[in-house]
Formats: sequence, structure tokens, C-alpha cells
Amino acid sequence: QVQLVESGGGLVQPGGSLRLSCAASGSILRFNSMGWYRQAPGKQRELVAGITNGGITNYVDSVKGRFTIFRDNAKNTVYLQMNSLKPEDTAVYYCNGFTLIGVPHDYWGQGTQVTVSS
Repeated sequence: QVQLVESGGGLVQPGGSLRLSCAASGSILRFNSMGWYRQAPGKQRELVAGITNGGITNYVDSVKGRFTIFRDNAKNTVYLQMNSLKPEDTAVYYCNGFTLIGVPHDYWGQGTQVTVSS
């Protein structure tokens, strides 16, 4: 059983930056894709950014040009670099890994709070 542990959240002023990390307890190569989701109070969880094993990335329109997802396979870690943060980016951010090994299923981290406020 692989565990995903997020870190790097916190309070930041509008226009600031944060880098989230998602460390896996095993190889992230087992995941066909990994991603960052977020959930704001009263809203549904949404995919913010995803990256495949081949390095193909995708982003929700609202973060394009501001967020970057990247992975370090040697460290079994996926990152989300967030720049030019806005108050509407405030949410709990969750790391996700999707695997086709065995029965296709998702792994989730426990979440990390990001608050953008002056």
C-alpha cells in the first residue's frame, strides 16, 4: 500500500508563491498519472493539475500560466509550484495517484491547506 503525504501549504499574501510537495512511500512510477486537486469550502473537489508518467501535463484554465506541476522520480515526489496566488486559490489541496496495476484505483493524500489572504 503506497501512501501519499503532502506538505508545503500555508498562509500567503496575494501575489505570493508556494510550492507543494507530495512524497510517496514507494515508487511513483507505479502511477499512470498523478495530480493535484483542490477543494474550497462549499465547492466540489476539482483537478488543478495533472502529469502522466510520460511527463504530459494538463491544467485547469484558472491556473494556467501560474502553476506548474513536475515530478522527481528519483525522489518519488510530485510538486506543484504556485505563483501569483489569488484569494480564489484558497482551498485544501490533495495529491492523487492513479494506477492501472491490479484493479484501477486512486490513492489520495490527507490534504494540505493553502490560504491566500492579506
